[in-house]
Amino acid sequence: MNSDTRNLIYIVALSLVVGLAFVLPASARAGEVYQVDSAHSSILFKSSHMGLGNTYGRFNDFSGKFAIDQKNPQNSSVEFTVKAASIDTGDAQRDKHLKSPDFLNAKQFPVITFKSQQAKKLDEKSAEVKGTLTLHGISKTVTVKIQKIGEGKDPWGKQRLGIETTFTVKRSEFGMNFMPMAVGEQVKLIISVEGILQKDEGRHARAD
Repeated sequence: MNSDTRNLIYIVALSLVVGLAFVLPASARAGEVYQVDSAHSSILFKSSHMGLGNTYGRFNDFSGKFAIDQKNPQNSSVEFTVKAASIDTGDAQRDKHLKSPDFLNAKQFPVITFKSQQAKKLDEKSAEVKGTLTLHGISKTVTVKIQKIGEGKDPWGKQRLGIETTFTVKRSEFGMNFMPMAVGEQVKLIISVEGILQKDEGRHARAD
């Protein structure tokens, strides 16, 4: 192979590397991507009932991932998808009503999503994440504080990391205005998840 051919190969290879560096997101290049383990994660909510008490519930069907970039925290990201029809308040009749057009309208708007846009490190165990929450077919920008709960290897050697956030949304801002005197305007969400480092994703996910 002559020197001109070697130089040409080097230039092409270098161009591909530089091109990929611009195409791939920073989190994919330098961060660690964790897949949410739904068996050890929860999406909970709380809403006032007639100002007399609180009703609690959860969503049972969801998926997501988050990327942690330790060197460049601003490149970290979070994505979640929740099946609206998986709402569960422990009462079948109430759940059926919550899935109806009066509230979530789960048939027309089957998924609730969150996708981050910006991340800012606050300290060693917390970050502020700004993103788009789409609920009931309406998208709004929300900012949440994410707390790191812990990290380490499980008995199968898989690397895990736990994060949690609590924030409040106004249901009327997402077009859900039914029964304002009975169902609270403010809905508190508690999202607590364990993620498995993606390279370990294909191995056993449960560790009861």
